[in-house]
Amino acid sequence: MTLEQLRIFVAVAEREHVTKAATELNLTQSATSAAVAALEMRHAVKLFDRIGRRITLTDAGRLFLAEARAVLSRAASAEAVLADLAGLKRGRLAFAASQTVANYWLPPLLHAFRTRYPGIETPLTIGNTQSVAEAVHDGLADLGIVEGEIDDPHLAIWPVAEDEMVLVVASGHPWAGGAAIASSAFPGTSWILREPGSGTRRLFEDLLARDGLSLDELEVALELPSNEAVRAAVEAGAGATVVSRLVVAAALQAGSLVAVAATVPRRRFFALQHKERYVGRTAQAFLALLREQAGAEEPSSGHA
Repeated sequence: MTLEQLRIFVAVAEREHVTKAATELNLTQSATSAAVAALEMRHAVKLFDRIGRRITLTDAGRLFLAEARAVLSRAASAEAVLADLAGLKRGRLAFAASQTVANYWLPPLLHAFRTRYPGIETPLTIGNTQSVAEAVHDGLADLGIVEGEIDDPHLAIWPVAEDEMVLVVASGHPWAGGAAIASSAFPGTSWILREPGSGTRRLFEDLLARDGLSLDELEVALELPSNEAVRAAVEAGAGATVVSRLVVAAALQAGSLVAVAATVPRRRFFALQHKERYVGRTAQAFLALLREQAGAEEPSSGHA
């Protein structure tokens, strides 16, 4: 059993699709299938059920997935120690970030980091706030940056930036006329929202609760898994949404969306790191860059 086989198995298990895993790993489909088959044959255990083009984990596969992730996490820690010995000339710092962070805020910082340390790889996984926290908790990412607060005693969590939120509608929407809109008017239009687990959605739910409202009182026309899909639906006139100004800046400038005068709180981006895992010089260097270029706070006292 090799680490490469474990990485391939975990990728296939998480996507439940050989082709998608192969694409993510930059491997051929045949090489990916062969690695999984070799594991199954070597240990005489069936890890996947294959139903047509779809595959699902067997009970044995689900048990093995947890162990495989743990082994890969320990291997990543060992690589981090060796990277420290190389003086930041080589190494790897794996990131997971929620969508607004990953698509709009983080890329310039990653570019600055790679310019400063060109030998450090910085793979990035994109998900929602919940999935990013799970990735850091499980050791699949060294650092996470999310748009919502997380309650996990195993994670060190601290704010790194602020984000302006805006209520937006299409230019033809009745709210686009410039008048201020109170939350009591929210049930009077359709809404386009991100999926449960998203930091953007959580902020909107908190905004409603602050004013004594709930999603049950609104007409939710669409729930979509990306900021870009939400923006496109709102531009098409499907309804209103609350989203980061980073996501809609170009649309506001072009006039396809209009920012409605409404009281919407700002939110903070939070960095996440596992308290019990090794914090290498690569992570320390990136956190230093965050403080330098983004004005981020120091990690909390619980930071490992």
